[in-house]
Amino acid sequence: MRCSRAGARCALVLAALSSMAAHAELRLHGVFGDHMVLQRAVPIPVWGQAEPGERVELRLHGQRQTVQADALGRWRLQLRPEAAGGPYRLELRGERSDQVVVLRDVLVGDVWLTSGQSNMEWALRDSFGGPAEAAAAQDPGLRHLKMAHRTATQPQSDLAPAPWQAATGPQAADFSAVAYHFAKQLRQKQPGVPIGLLNVSWGGTQIESWMSREALARQPDIAPLLVSMPDSPQAFAARYQARMDALLTAWQGRGATEPGQALAHWARADWDDSRWPQLQAPGMWEGQGLSDLDGTVWYRRSLQLSEAQAAAPDAVLNLGLVDDCDESFVNGQAVGGQCGWDQPRRYALAPGLLRAGLNVIAVRVRDTGGGGGLHGRPEGLALQLGGQALSLAGPWRAQVESLLEKPELGPNDLPSLLFNGMLSPLQGLPIRGMLWYQGESNVPRAAQYERLLPAFINDLRARWGQGEFPFFIVQLAADQPWQNNSLQGSAWAELREAQARALRLPRTGLVLSSDLTDDGNLHPRHKRELGERLAALALEDAKAEKNAKPNGKPKAKLNPQVHGRVHGPLLQRMRIHGSAVELSFTQTAGGLYCPDAEIRGFTVAGADGVFHPAHAQLIGKHRVRVSSPAVPQPQALRYGWLDNPQPINLFNRAGQSAMAFRSDRWPRLTETQSYGF
Repeated sequence: MRCSRAGARCALVLAALSSMAAHAELRLHGVFGDHMVLQRAVPIPVWGQAEPGERVELRLHGQRQTVQADALGRWRLQLRPEAAGGPYRLELRGERSDQVVVLRDVLVGDVWLTSGQSNMEWALRDSFGGPAEAAAAQDPGLRHLKMAHRTATQPQSDLAPAPWQAATGPQAADFSAVAYHFAKQLRQKQPGVPIGLLNVSWGGTQIESWMSREALARQPDIAPLLVSMPDSPQAFAARYQARMDALLTAWQGRGATEPGQALAHWARADWDDSRWPQLQAPGMWEGQGLSDLDGTVWYRRSLQLSEAQAAAPDAVLNLGLVDDCDESFVNGQAVGGQCGWDQPRRYALAPGLLRAGLNVIAVRVRDTGGGGGLHGRPEGLALQLGGQALSLAGPWRAQVESLLEKPELGPNDLPSLLFNGMLSPLQGLPIRGMLWYQGESNVPRAAQYERLLPAFINDLRARWGQGEFPFFIVQLAADQPWQNNSLQGSAWAELREAQARALRLPRTGLVLSSDLTDDGNLHPRHKRELGERLAALALEDAKAEKNAKPNGKPKAKLNPQVHGRVHGPLLQRMRIHGSAVELSFTQTAGGLYCPDAEIRGFTVAGADGVFHPAHAQLIGKHRVRVSSPAVPQPQALRYGWLDNPQPINLFNRAGQSAMAFRSDRWPRLTETQSYGF
């Protein structure tokens, strides 16, 4: 700063800055706290803030290091590697004050970064057996930190202090369910190694939000978008409004409606909704033409009731789950409403409300961010009439009422917002590896995801500077009942294929969830099985690392198409013999196995590209023969190529499901879909 004609004013500013520096707080970066876990067997960096130029001293387990803060008060030092152990006391002292920062109960073990969207964020309490699991948790060597949601337009270097919690008592109910079961399994296999979980997740988020701007700039179809990216919340709001206006006009032929007008008319039983477009329920509306829409959408469903049904006692309207808030009406009368994307809606209906003949259910859904709509299990959507349940799953008439005002940026509003706000502050903190459970919000752009996921992995590995740390992926399950499947293409199957192709990168792994679809629930509750499968990959990786040659390369040969790890039968070879297709599989664990009378999930197509259900039979231990009378000259074969792969039933003798695949390279449904904002 130059002080010339405004010398007095400059002097005041400099004095203020000097005063602030003189009282700079001695502190650690926000990720360091009581009960934390530090990564074992590698140098331990520790950093924070002090007065500019102040020398600080750090002590841990007999180690003592000092360093001088720079002109901005930033300091960073590095401790020698430590073996698994603890608890220890970490002390930070500054030479210019008597202030001492003390962290207690610090462990050294393995730190895993766990990230993604709602299925990674899903709390233990909400999974199968979760409440009992949490109540019984008594493992002080298992620690968890849940980072607060934060968006940022520029990469951040720090974060607000977040509490590390041990899995001892009711607080374990708040842990990520998948991550908890992963860590619990590791602790059982390696009880002497503490596990720290960094839960950096946010429901309904896209991978583009988690990627750095530099990684996205290397994507030819995304780089041009970054040049014109809005540089302020106001510029974004104007651009968002224009894009949403165009989306509404294309989807429903009109823009938004005054809320008062919608409330006055759209709940009425006699309102004509015949020209409204349709949404499938359960299912998020983002994948049904309303991409990135946050706001209020009305759902309407008509049904005919007999006199006996209308008079049934104890009638209850079950709407499953609603993301995020609902106001529900039956025949124009309000029957209930609440907020909470994971809370079941169950509304008792007053006697006389239902009538013989036409009845109309109207639901006003308000989504405040991420996915929106009626979701959950198909059986959760039903009108209960005494002992009879009338399903409400399927098509509903729908109309967008209004858009959510955007006072601040949501997680998917611009690229890199979550990398900047949540991942960037953790750069430099050593980790053992990363768990990734994400992709539901990228299903409409599955073909593009095939390039983005490897780019994301490579960028994080380069930024962390630890080489090829383990990166394990949970393959997606489903968000629709299997009865809605089509044999002529599946965006969900394309997303799963994109996830599988990331296995071409070294030290990656994939766990399958096709046998855990939970009847099409977007949030399958079988989190224990997924966590344990991830743990099996981690243990195998650790064993391979231990047995690696001195140059770091594994002794065993790897499949050239699959560098990572995946359990279950994998297609090795396909041969066409006349009207039949013969398949050979690897990883059969002693032989292929089908628990049912018929193998399900195979389809074949001829030169016309139309797929038909196929008959499949086991031939020996490792082969399957597939054919269809509708396709005398098969050209292509698919297995499990469905939005919901629940019907498939080919396993190996270890009980591991075969991974879905396709033999063709015909254009995908999502081939032309790309990211935009």
